[in-house]
Amino acid sequence: MSTTTTKGAPRGRIVQRISYAVGNLGQAAFYNALSTYFVTYYAAQTLFSHYGKSEAKALIGIITALVFIVRIAEIFLDPLLGNLIDNTNTRFGRFRPWQVIGGVVSSVLMFAIFTGLFGLVNVNKTVFIVVFTIVFILLDIFYSIRDISYWGMIPALSTESHERGVFTALGMFTGSLGYNGITVVVIPIVSFFSGLFASSSGQTQAGWTAFGAIIAVLGIVTALAVAFGTTEQESALRAKAKKNTNPLQAFVAIARNDQLLWVALSYLLYAVANVATTGFMLYLFTFVLRMPSEYSIVGVIAFVAGLATTPLYPLINRRVPRRSLYLGGLGMLIAAYVLFILFSSNVVVVFIALVLFYVPATFIQMTAILSLTDSVEYGQLKTGKRDEAVTLSVRPMLDKIAGAVSNSIVGFVAIAAAMTNGADPDSLTAGNIQTFKTAAFYAPLAFIVLSALTFMFKVTLSEKAHEEIVAQLEAKLGEEGDGERDEEGSAKAEKEGCVKAEKGV
Repeated sequence: MSTTTTKGAPRGRIVQRISYAVGNLGQAAFYNALSTYFVTYYAAQTLFSHYGKSEAKALIGIITALVFIVRIAEIFLDPLLGNLIDNTNTRFGRFRPWQVIGGVVSSVLMFAIFTGLFGLVNVNKTVFIVVFTIVFILLDIFYSIRDISYWGMIPALSTESHERGVFTALGMFTGSLGYNGITVVVIPIVSFFSGLFASSSGQTQAGWTAFGAIIAVLGIVTALAVAFGTTEQESALRAKAKKNTNPLQAFVAIARNDQLLWVALSYLLYAVANVATTGFMLYLFTFVLRMPSEYSIVGVIAFVAGLATTPLYPLINRRVPRRSLYLGGLGMLIAAYVLFILFSSNVVVVFIALVLFYVPATFIQMTAILSLTDSVEYGQLKTGKRDEAVTLSVRPMLDKIAGAVSNSIVGFVAIAAAMTNGADPDSLTAGNIQTFKTAAFYAPLAFIVLSALTFMFKVTLSEKAHEEIVAQLEAKLGEEGDGERDEEGSAKAEKEGCVKAEKGV
């Protein structure tokens, strides 16, 4: 499997694009299962169902705090993992070995946590907490390795902005299928296997275990598709760039790339709001609308929105700048939150708000990913070093922060709003509902507004700016190459002159 290739035949490109796209199907499903439904699994009722109400509530609080601490602590590992990937050199390539390692290990550990660590939760709660912490740390590390190596491949697949947009669109398209598809099928899957193995119409441990197994198998298969179906392209920008051999330099590379940091901040604000609100949707349908059986419609709306908008992104982006797509999408989200706040008890208006909430997601996320990808060359021009995986490690790092913050919000708010352990909607007070709405809608709306302002006034790395940066880099590296050849020629001539002089010629 050679890592050096040029643009191949159309058939080769098609295989590579399909293989790359398939990878994010399982990866996005994995992320949604971990960031959204693992919280539902342990915070709502199932994981601690063998304990009394007060004891279960305490355990939910402990797990919520642990998940938050672990995920925040591990974000500092992501640049180091990116640096490790950037400095990998095997006959199988730089990225593909990590797809196999990260995909397989994280999937196995995902299955383990959806089994209650194979029943350990019901044997000894102290030992369970200790082992869970270790398992969750390892899961997070290996998932990050897979995620960083996946998105870090884009600069290695092409240096041209539009072609990068094609790969990103394909990945986002299948990612939308995986992420939103889980929302559609999670309750039917859990309910079906609960009935099959536990003779229950509700959500049981057996149902969630089966769900975890399905996610694990999907994760492994899709990671292997990327590992064995893609190749890298060598270019002057990659071949002649210096690397950060010192792992700590990864943090310096990120800190010196101002455009990377501003895009990252804007996307982080959006991601926290998005994941938090998504995590609260089941509670909205269960406790406010009192229509839990209709919750799957949320996944259908998200699924259709992603299916319709993702393939259109490269076409629309040919005529509409990314900046307009990003800010326009945030504007639609602001409108959605206003509707959620004012009409959260009206199911028709909620569905309209859901459309406004999910339609712009692809445009926002793809613009952020492409802006982060293009910042690879921006950083290379500033520092002379090309940090592909390190730069792209920022995106999963941001998702990890967003997941940690939103998981904590959902977990603690579920406790504060008395929405845990199968609570009766009739028992909730007006204060409980207001607590829920503040966390689910008011706070995320403020984050979206801040995201828009950050992108509007601080991000300047447009498509045109990136093209100019690539041209400058190519010219600069070409001049350095000519200089190196001149030095080599002079050294050779000097050596030949010395030999002739020694022979008396």
